[in-house]
Amino acid sequence: MWAGTNAGRVLLSVRGFDPAQWRELLSRQRTVVTELDDPADPSIHYAVVWKQPSGILARLPNLRAIFSVGAGVDHLFADPDLPDVPIVRVVDDNLTGHMVEYVAWRVLDHHRQGMTYRANQAAALWFDMPQPRADEVAVGFLGFGNLAKAAVAALRPFGFQLNGWSRSPSAMEGVRCFDGPGGLGPFLAATDILVVLLPLTDATRGMVDHGLLGGLRRGNALGGPVLINAGRGGLQNEADILRALEDGTLKEASLDVFESEPLPTLSPLWPHHQVFVTPHAAAVSDPAHLVPSMLAQMDAHDGGAPLRNLVDRAAGY
Repeated sequence: MWAGTNAGRVLLSVRGFDPAQWRELLSRQRTVVTELDDPADPSIHYAVVWKQPSGILARLPNLRAIFSVGAGVDHLFADPDLPDVPIVRVVDDNLTGHMVEYVAWRVLDHHRQGMTYRANQAAALWFDMPQPRADEVAVGFLGFGNLAKAAVAALRPFGFQLNGWSRSPSAMEGVRCFDGPGGLGPFLAATDILVVLLPLTDATRGMVDHGLLGGLRRGNALGGPVLINAGRGGLQNEADILRALEDGTLKEASLDVFESEPLPTLSPLWPHHQVFVTPHAAAVSDPAHLVPSMLAQMDAHDGGAPLRNLVDRAAGY
């Protein structure tokens, strides 16, 4: 639906990737600006952002809502001058599908000894590895929101034991659910492959450390615990992950996110034979899928409808 010539303008402020397609798609229905001539521009009603400069949103007097182009919103809360307007987070079937593919790929690769077989191929070694059954292996999701539940649905047919931990109580058929600080230890002790899909908040920053990894089930059918982090880089302590790999606390790790991105070329994670690295590519926001929903929400909100998929500021996600 066309919003009309009196619709407020949209500020597009994204860093770290090319904004051209976002601007082209948004411009089909809204006037889009990428630089503010007036830092208190009264014509800006909506902002579409990713890692925007601090303070750029604070002085916009008629800003009605902020749309984050990525699943995480920690970049917004890093702005000390973030205005008190609604924040809309990404909920998109295409992004969810990509994340489910990534999680299933990495879980199955670790389960089927992919790292060992690739090393054997490079050395021209021909021997098979003992292969546990899927029902002997427990996959646990640290962070049990919509993405984790979609991944569980994809993994269930293989027969894995499935666990989920969340801050507050949750439930899903066929999943052992744990919650709160008291549930974290039992969750880890029942988990062989840990999939991290937590949001990054003050409470979760650096949470994936040596102590947490040491709580995973050691004597398991895989020969040791496995870490998969497709959440946020700030969740993990990379020095602790390396230490855990070296001392046997971890068998292997798949990391899609990092404390510093791009991952520095001299990081010891790059050449590590027990680590699989991808460049924050598990689930990339696609403007062709996201912009139509943003525009529809803007139009509906201009007409008095409430916004959907709002961030809980108190929780930080």
